[in-house]
Amino acid sequence: MTTPQALQPFLKTALEKTDFSDLGKRYQGKVRDVYEQPGKRILIATDRQSAFDINWCTIPLKGQILSQISAWWFDKVKDIMPIHVIDLPDPNVTVGKELKIVMVEIVVRAYLTGSTKTSAWVNYNNGVRDFCGNHLPEGMVKNQKFDDIIITPTTKSDDDEPIDPAGIFEKGLATKQQWEEITEKAFALFRRGQEIASSKGLILVDTKYEMGLDENGVITLADEIHTPDSSRYWIQETYRERFDRGEEPESLDKEFFRLWMREQGFEYGDKSTWPKITDDVRLMLASKYIDLYERMTGEAFILPKDPDVTKRIKKNLETYMVAVAKQHN
Repeated sequence: MTTPQALQPFLKTALEKTDFSDLGKRYQGKVRDVYEQPGKRILIATDRQSAFDINWCTIPLKGQILSQISAWWFDKVKDIMPIHVIDLPDPNVTVGKELKIVMVEIVVRAYLTGSTKTSAWVNYNNGVRDFCGNHLPEGMVKNQKFDDIIITPTTKSDDDEPIDPAGIFEKGLATKQQWEEITEKAFALFRRGQEIASSKGLILVDTKYEMGLDENGVITLADEIHTPDSSRYWIQETYRERFDRGEEPESLDKEFFRLWMREQGFEYGDKSTWPKITDDVRLMLASKYIDLYERMTGEAFILPKDPDVTKRIKKNLETYMVAVAKQHN
């Protein structure tokens, strides 16, 4: 098991952002720095930690863990639908095919849970019973399993909002035929995820997928899959006992951070309640990410020999930088 002491050297070199001017046009997401090249996108997973749409800190080696978990999962689902992955030149980097992204967050859920404004539980607790085109029965409680999995899309914007299929068609975000295929593929991906997670002693609670159209109009899986940033995982062994006691499940994902913040008194609109993220908290979160990686893949997480992550990434992307230089000459 990786100890907090072993992670200490990586606190100072955690990857907050990259600035590789020779790699192409750059734009920054919540976690990934993305560089555009003709026909492809180079996604570099940083160590940034966001929650409640706020960027809080960096978590040592988080980017590497996310990339490696996602690569592991892409290999497990590539028989279900096309994937965007072209190359994995570095532990933090995915080179993906350029896609026309469907501007909908494709969220699949198996349980009534969550703590954000777009989550099933927050909406249900506020009286919503028709949620994103799904009718939710009366009398459910937090963290209860649905009879079957459901899809609860949200808009992809600075201010995500729940949306139903009719709204998707009305806004021209996808055609009816496209949405039917997206739903079918999303359910197949999620069921595969549930099956594999269960074999590892985990529950895949919910997740979000991103899909896009390739140059031939083929719907393709993009971004990441089943990582602890895009998915919620609970410990299978203790779920039922904790649920029966009305306690929160043991989690191995970003929800742990959200719940920790709530316990510290965090309120979104009141900055005086925003907790300080200490190095001990950062190391605790890094350990959680590593724990999930090892449980999921069945492999030991290997710490990099050199804490200088930026230098290693730059070296491993030299080929792509040379390609950009040739285009400019």
